[in-house]
Amino acid sequence: MNKTRSKTPVLEIENLSIRRDGTLILRNVSWRVMPGQHWAMLGANGSGKTSLLSALTGYLMPTSGEISVLGERYGASDWRELRKQIGLVSSSVRQMMAEDEPALDTVASGKHAMIDCWHTPPRADRLIAARLLRQVECAHVAARPWSVLSQGERQRVLIARALMAKPRLLILDEPCAGLDPAAREHFLQFIQRLGNRKNAPTLLLVTHHVEEIMPAFTHVLLLKGGCVLAADRKTRALNSANLSQAFNTQIKLSHSAGRYSMRVSAKPGMVA
Repeated sequence: MNKTRSKTPVLEIENLSIRRDGTLILRNVSWRVMPGQHWAMLGANGSGKTSLLSALTGYLMPTSGEISVLGERYGASDWRELRKQIGLVSSSVRQMMAEDEPALDTVASGKHAMIDCWHTPPRADRLIAARLLRQVECAHVAARPWSVLSQGERQRVLIARALMAKPRLLILDEPCAGLDPAAREHFLQFIQRLGNRKNAPTLLLVTHHVEEIMPAFTHVLLLKGGCVLAADRKTRALNSANLSQAFNTQIKLSHSAGRYSMRVSAKPGMVA
């Protein structure tokens, strides 16, 4: 990789604020993601996670502040082109998939961020889509329609679809929602392998569950009340005190063999 390019942040946010209908949703959020880092984002409901993701993908305009992707700033560069650098796997995308579309076509449609592809993708795109399905360990579902795929298979197909556009940042927005315990663990192990691959895109996992933060994730962003509570290396940001403050209750964090778990106090009480 070019040395200068390797020092360019994948994502940089400076003093981002978003106000809607008189309510301040995000307040002076600053955050930098560098190449080689994988981030997990945590926060209670209402902490600002969804609004921040919407701003990153160009669907929610900031009231103030700046967002840059690979050194190109929203507003100064074509946001439609910048948005292609950010892949998104979320429930909103999953719900829009055509029930009868083969998985291979679903992946190929990601090249142009199209939903419900109405024509057969070109052979070159189908070859790339087949390779990506192999990479996400789902080559066996290429001809299967969306309607018969399991939840875990759907998530992997959507990751392959996002990778069609060759994004530098891949956002996984609560990707384990709806998975049973076994399927969740299999999927998390896949994410671990994906994160460890050479030239993998920077990963951003949005979750409520510390158990889903695999060893491949190097950094953690904690939000509370629309503000950054912590944004640092995982070993510094992820601790009992920060989690207790983020979720406004007493939490005990445990760590073993590279994985985390937490216990919430049964006693009522608030954390200042």
